[in-house]
Amino acid sequence: MLRIGNGYDVHRFKEKRKLILGGIEIPHEKGLDGHSDADVLVHSIMDAMLGALALGDIGQHFPDNDERYRGISSMVLLGHVNKLIKEKGYSIVNLDSIIVAQKPKLKPYIEDMRINIAKELDIDRECVSVKATTEENLGFTGEELGIKSYCVILLEKLG
Repeated sequence: MLRIGNGYDVHRFKEKRKLILGGIEIPHEKGLDGHSDADVLVHSIMDAMLGALALGDIGQHFPDNDERYRGISSMVLLGHVNKLIKEKGYSIVNLDSIIVAQKPKLKPYIEDMRINIAKELDIDRECVSVKATTEENLGFTGEELGIKSYCVILLEKLG
């Protein structure tokens, strides 16, 4: 049995924050605003995983008014969601994600993001696609107000 999930997340830039994407710190003058580390890529992946099994969204599992999650690494949260998926008897076949950001340029960091995500999900790096694009200076991301990310995931029932 196969299940498909879609994920989406968006965060506004904020001064005096680190920019974390795919668990990697990216040099940039601003980071993303959020209760956790605001890793928009990992958030979209978690939402896709949860959505594939109709388990709600990350806000239900990790509410932004819960102090336990203030500043937490999204990679830790990803590990928790992966555990939920495995408890339901599913494994990840593959995931395809897109980061939409005018700046910074992300190409030099994509491979490290893939490795990080694959390691946390305990899957082969070849099953993790991370792409980056701009919106050609248009809209929210094009005006450099923030970053958004999309993900689609395929899960397979084990056994």
